[in-house]
Parts: sequence; C-alpha cells; structure tokens
Amino acid sequence: MGTRYPQLIFGEHARRRQGEAVRSGVWSVDGDPGPQDLTERELALIRGAFQFHLGTVTPHGWPYVQYRSGPVGFLRHLGGRTLGFADHRGNQQYASVGNIESTGRVALYLADLPRRQRLKVFGTATVVDEADDPALLERLRTLDDGSRVGATCERSILIEVEAFDWNCARSLIPQ
Repeated sequence: MGTRYPQLIFGEHARRRQGEAVRSGVWSVDGDPGPQDLTERELALIRGAFQFHLGTVTPHGWPYVQYRSGPVGFLRHLGGRTLGFADHRGNQQYASVGNIESTGRVALYLADLPRRQRLKVFGTATVVDEADDPALLERLRTLDDGSRVGATCERSILIEVEAFDWNCARSLIPQ
C-alpha cells in the first residue's frame, strides 16, 4: 500500500474496525506524507491500459462511476504526477465532467485481468475544453506509435495523482 493512500481512505470508523485484526503499522495513518510519485510499475500498467473505471463525486456527495476505454495507451502519462486522456463524446449527460468541475476529486480503477494486476488511483482532475487548448487535446489524441484515438473527442481530462494502491490479485480471475 502506498504511503498516502491510507490517509485518504481510512477514517475513524475504519481504523476502529481494524483494531487488532491487522498487524500494527500495516495500515498506518500517522502523518500525511503528501502526494505519491508514480513509479515505473504504475506507469507500465497505465501505458498498457485500454480501459478503466472513472469515479467522480457528485455535488451531493454521491459516488458516480463511468467506464472509459480507447486504444492501448490512450491514458497518458504527461510527466511527474500528471495523467491525461482525450475525453470522447458520450451520451451527453456530462455527469463525470460536471462532477470534476464541481469537486475535482476522482478515482481510477485499472485492471489487467490476464496479468492479475489492479491499481486504484486517487487524484484531482481538471477539464480542459478543446477551444481552450486544442494542442493539448491533439497531444492526448495522438498515441506514442503515431496513431490517433478514433472517437470524436471534445475535451482533455488532466489528473494530478494524489495517491495510489495496488490491490491483491487473490480475487482476480483472468478471462
């Protein structure tokens, strides 16, 4: 588990429930070390992703989860703790985009079932409309191999990673 992740997920009630069930220090929440840096392990899974689930928080405090997909590599590492992707035209509900503009908080759930790996990422997201930065959207639409995301893209989503954690593979069933 990453060093910041417990800070963001374990509240008073969870810590009380853990009690003596977990060895001392495993789920430590003492002090906030600040945002976690992505390592090559996380970046390898991100670069190979062709899908993930994006969780946002509604203005009323409810979770909202949507599936995002594209060609391998559509979720891009832009340097440091910044990830980004070209957001496709969807069902025109704009729930995720509106939630990002309202609260900024996001969670990404990436899974590579054949390799039995899954990664949870917390971050703060920003919506950048095509009219405000067409070069950024073009950069996100163009993959490392020079191919392009084929879907109609309307905006860029940028995510500053705050924390992440690798889930155990025990319950993953490769397809």
